[in-house]
Amino acid sequence: MTDRPAFDRRAFLAALGSAGVGSLAGCSALGGDSTETTNTAAPTERVDDDVARDLAARFAPTLYFDADETWFPTDPRSYASDRDGETVVDGFDALDGYHATQRETGERAPEPTVFYNVVGYEGSSLTAVQYWFYSVFDQFTTNFHWHDWEVLHVFVDTAGDEPVPQLYVASSHARSVPNNEFLDPDPARPPRVLSELGSHSSALSLNDRADRFQRLPTGGTFADITNRAFDRIEDAAEIPIAYGLPRDEGARLPYVVPELDGAPVYEDERLPSVTRESLVSEALTVRSFDALSSPPTDLPARSTGLVFGPETAADRDADAEADADADADIEYALAPAGGVEHITEFTGPQLSFEFSVPGFVEDAIASHLTTTSAPWSQPRYADPAADISDPTHRSALAERYDVVDGPSALNTLFVRVTEAVTDADAPDGEGVTTRESGVESVLLLESDPEAAPTFGGFGVLRDVPAGDHRLTVNGAGSAPHSETVRVGDAGSGSASATETESSADDGDGGDETLVTAGVDGEVPLVARESATKVEVDADGTDRDLTALALEDDFAGRLYDAPLSGPDAVYVHRGGAYTVEVRDSDDELGAFRVNPDPDTGAAGDDADSDSDSDTDTGPAPASIPSVRIDEPRTGKASLATFLADISAETAAAVAAVDDDSDGSDDSDDSAAAGTPNDSTETATGGGQANAVRGLAQATADGRTRVSTPSPRGSNAWPNGWPRLAGSFRGRSRGRPTGDSNRRGDAPSRPARPTRSER
Repeated sequence: MTDRPAFDRRAFLAALGSAGVGSLAGCSALGGDSTETTNTAAPTERVDDDVARDLAARFAPTLYFDADETWFPTDPRSYASDRDGETVVDGFDALDGYHATQRETGERAPEPTVFYNVVGYEGSSLTAVQYWFYSVFDQFTTNFHWHDWEVLHVFVDTAGDEPVPQLYVASSHARSVPNNEFLDPDPARPPRVLSELGSHSSALSLNDRADRFQRLPTGGTFADITNRAFDRIEDAAEIPIAYGLPRDEGARLPYVVPELDGAPVYEDERLPSVTRESLVSEALTVRSFDALSSPPTDLPARSTGLVFGPETAADRDADAEADADADADIEYALAPAGGVEHITEFTGPQLSFEFSVPGFVEDAIASHLTTTSAPWSQPRYADPAADISDPTHRSALAERYDVVDGPSALNTLFVRVTEAVTDADAPDGEGVTTRESGVESVLLLESDPEAAPTFGGFGVLRDVPAGDHRLTVNGAGSAPHSETVRVGDAGSGSASATETESSADDGDGGDETLVTAGVDGEVPLVARESATKVEVDADGTDRDLTALALEDDFAGRLYDAPLSGPDAVYVHRGGAYTVEVRDSDDELGAFRVNPDPDTGAAGDDADSDSDSDTDTGPAPASIPSVRIDEPRTGKASLATFLADISAETAAAVAAVDDDSDGSDDSDDSAAAGTPNDSTETATGGGQANAVRGLAQATADGRTRVSTPSPRGSNAWPNGWPRLAGSFRGRSRGRPTGDSNRRGDAPSRPARPTRSER
């Protein structure tokens, strides 16, 4: 979306941390620009004005906007003012002035303008043409801010008579999210840019489907990006990793109304020309993520609206002109960026966005910083190659041009966000499963807070520094998920609890370490109406607890992360769970948690996992919780756990035995175990005897429980007894709020975890 300002991000975070306040930034709106960016080996220089103009006209893109878009590329100079001898653009002046001009002139796109910046790499034929798009405001589901700058980089070789494009790079939502890129495009076809609604993140369109983004080649056409896939991750092995364009990939992405001083921004008296209709359509907007009881299913489909083309289209050669979209609705002025470089700052006050972070007692709220910086203050303005995000593309350019460095070692965090729902194979909702989510989510690494949306359920954060990070995932209508992610040194292959094998340099991808969050890269979210919060009070134990895991009898392991203090995990109330804690001596403790599947949040009965395409209701006032106080580890803990499971099993088997005793035994031959024209009667007697035998065995076993064999034939790979997942039991956690308990009900044997399957 936009680019990070030039102040020290970590110093800002440290200041917030000392005050006990979280922080959130989205869409590249926060942080320093240069320290984390790989620089090329050679400096760049400005290209002759006439040459720059010709190159800019030759590759000027056609722009496709959403039908609901309201902030189109314009000229910020119309809203500039003098402040203490410097030229600035104030957010109030720009936003209100833009809508005032719309109202006065009747134009949907006042002063349509695209700025170009052309630099050449010294001693090389590689030249970069940049197209910068300024919008007065940015409204997105993870981010709001005054002003917005987006960029398209066109890398060309100027050695021959005609410039030959080498690589297109279209900016995505955040510097940590892979850009949309295309290597070796058709020289006769100028690029097209598909602008995301509200955020203006840029996707590419290079095939015959002009106004659609296509991630994979289908229907005889090629894909619009050449980004590589993560072949070491099964779920993403064939999916090009780039942000793309959600509206063309079937994903729902609800927007949120920005607030200023606790009220919607359009109610501020300093914005008299801004109304509710000035923002993203109300049909695509939710009040807040936690204001819904479940993920929205009624967001309308989106479509292409206005098309912008350059005024300089006539300067293109005949082949390019034939492919230029001559039916553009609006022509934009193509202006040199040098004409706006005198603007020193783009200003605006803080806008509010709440990001929920699960906490032990109550969830924390991360604030949202909203600023942007001028393009000419960013390293990629002088060194466009710094914005190449795909390592295979950087490697390709490095092979062709000595002035470009190859990809550096880095850590990339990967996660696939799914939805936890009741399992239809589980009796009476006594187990859960996971399915693909129809709504995109948002990721936040608190140690380097730059929020980023998922694409097709995938979340990717690049260049994550080594160390422990708190990853939080939010989704509209879903309870938040948060966990600690441990990241080793990039390219070192150092061990990490969440790290996949470190990749070696294969000649085109650099040395990259993929780190997966969740369980095998999967993070299941739970609809708020179906959620129960499991709280673990790690402060009350005499052991140093280091890990927390949670496993459902049917879905297998759903949560597994380091633990360093009191923590909380949201689970689906229709599941039956075993919670495991592990201490620094590698000793285990295990506990059963069984939320009441028939009771919704705040004690209200509620149906969950609905597939209806109707608007979701308001979120519950509170979510029930279960607390595990002072969790213990070691033999005593597991012995108690086994005793509880044994008692629960005995009760469940006794209930089955009672049903058998109360059945109609009118057939005398059945009582004698004599076949009566079939084997069913005799078999029934055998089943009854087996039930009674199991009941007696479990009753006797209760008096003999000591410690389990840690790796015996009846143990899970993690050391838990297999019996732990065989029947539902009562939680040893202490319920809080309006949470209810249900136990003593038989269940099917536990399935293996997903990794075991």
